[in-house]
Amino acid sequence: MEIRPFAAYRYNAEKITSLSEVVAPPYDVIDDAMQDALYAKHPNNVVRLILDKMLPTDDAENNRYTRTAKTLAEWKENGVIVQEEKPAIYVYHQVFETEGKAFTRKGFMCRCRAVPFGYGMVYPHEITMSGPKLDRLMLTTACKMNFSQIFGLYPDEENAVQRILEDSVAASVTAPLEATDHLGVIHRMWVVDDPVAVAAAVKAMEPKPIFIADGHHRYETACNYRLQVGDMGVLTDDHPANYVLMVCIAMEDPGLIVMPTHRLFPGLPELSSGELAAKLGDCFTTEVVGQGPDDASKVWDRIETENRQDAIGLYAAKDKTWLLTKLTETGRARMSEVATDHHPEWRELGVSLLHRLIVETLLDQPDHAKPTYVHLVLEVVTELKNGDYPLAALVMPATVGHIKSLSLLGDRMPAKSTYFYPKLIAGFVFNPLE
Repeated sequence: MEIRPFAAYRYNAEKITSLSEVVAPPYDVIDDAMQDALYAKHPNNVVRLILDKMLPTDDAENNRYTRTAKTLAEWKENGVIVQEEKPAIYVYHQVFETEGKAFTRKGFMCRCRAVPFGYGMVYPHEITMSGPKLDRLMLTTACKMNFSQIFGLYPDEENAVQRILEDSVAASVTAPLEATDHLGVIHRMWVVDDPVAVAAAVKAMEPKPIFIADGHHRYETACNYRLQVGDMGVLTDDHPANYVLMVCIAMEDPGLIVMPTHRLFPGLPELSSGELAAKLGDCFTTEVVGQGPDDASKVWDRIETENRQDAIGLYAAKDKTWLLTKLTETGRARMSEVATDHHPEWRELGVSLLHRLIVETLLDQPDHAKPTYVHLVLEVVTELKNGDYPLAALVMPATVGHIKSLSLLGDRMPAKSTYFYPKLIAGFVFNPLE
């Protein structure tokens, strides 16, 4: 894949003494309460760039996008953010804990050539929607800058690319920039501007594909923005609009953690566990494995022990009973019938079985309301106790291997099939597009 170093805009250390006060998670995980908290945290928090507030008075001339462009111009003029003198690649570490274990995820930030899916070496694994892409395109058009990174994975069993950059960091006496996010994750970044190390990393990446882990909408937006600039007749081969800001992380990195995304379904017919088992028929075996919301953790322990995609925990709210389901050969044949538009490997995913076979087909709810997505079993328990959900599902996440194989097949997973923890942070570097 073609990557390039770039001269990033970064927060000016003379103006911003604590990066922890100005960084933020990706825009699509920021709700209204978090947006308010980030606004209050610091007047220069990056949330004002990635997700400015909408106002009742917004119109074509004055709106969140025009205000963001004005904010960006003011921050440049006032020296809140300044541009690097030399192009660089930025080594990026995330230090975190999950399930009582400590991890460090290692990658690097660079420019990556934005090539439409199907025409190069960048592969998607999830479907996208038009609304978020239009929103991000309007922001990019107004500001001509990437404020946050795409999350890209690449195969590198020998860790050759990262090692080149880590060796350069080890030879430097410069301390990393550091920020701690709202979840306690520590983010560290080193600037690698040594031409020899940068050239070696660029060359080592040339034969490697990139698989989008997170940021599909922003990647497709980058491709659309490139076309938009091209239509204006100013797009040379080395124009910055040809590229998008990306974090590249090796698929084999030991800090690469994929968490599950469990579902709680509102608006479905309320069924008892017996009625639910009858609906599943001979497509699944069913076993009663718990009673009440608090048994979710016990059910999830069982699913993790089973370690198979078709082991799905279903909660029937009518009699507060947990069922553990497993696909039968009859169910596999039925899935093949109702998912002819997807490859066989797609049909084996737990999230695919849950949505296409169980909810849409066997429960006959093809137009069901959007589920509530959560990642922790404790969140499932809380939602079941506080919300009105006739059905909840504990489901295994797709793996990095699934992402690679399905992406190469040109197939896309259902929404929220993967959740890479932790999220990348916005606010370390900004990529100018002009």
